[in-house]
Amino acid sequence: MKTIAIALLIVLMIGQLSPAEETPMPTPQKELATLAGGCFWCIEAVFQRVPGVLSVRSGYIGGDVDQPTYHQVCQGNTGHAEAVEITYDPARVSFAKLLEIFWQAHNPTHLNRQGHDVGTQYRSAIFYHSDAQKDAAEKSIQHLEDSGQFQDPIVTQVTAATTFFPAEVSHQDYFNRNKNMPYCRAVIQPKLDKLGLEK
Repeated sequence: MKTIAIALLIVLMIGQLSPAEETPMPTPQKELATLAGGCFWCIEAVFQRVPGVLSVRSGYIGGDVDQPTYHQVCQGNTGHAEAVEITYDPARVSFAKLLEIFWQAHNPTHLNRQGHDVGTQYRSAIFYHSDAQKDAAEKSIQHLEDSGQFQDPIVTQVTAATTFFPAEVSHQDYFNRNKNMPYCRAVIQPKLDKLGLEK
């Protein structure tokens, strides 16, 4: 009887013990960066492969037409730039680091064009979401100019972010869905290779 009583007491004590608390996984912090550097298919593919980037959306920003379409923006009459909205974890990748990659992913000395893509919709621009981003962008441009990496002046615009209009579904995740398309093979893949990013 004594043995049974002790066993019951042990069972009751175990039942009263609280289970070990599981350490919760840290929730990623989220900040936005909005960058334009030519065709958004190219810039999207680059930043999708950067550690610390949580998501990338292609779209239009900086114009004066509500809910613009790809066809309207391509005509160059809406004032919008093709751009990407990057959601990133600042604990894993800084805004300054994103800008370093941005400078390598396009030519910031080309006014309103990248390669064969010509028009204001293909301009180089940084649309900042805070004073800190504005300061970082201006310092990054100054550093780039001082470095002598480019012989021509930097023409990248630095302006406050306005409404970002996501592009049509057919333009989202474009490279990943169309790797064998001629444009992807001839233009986007070489960018990824140059930056040492996975395919």
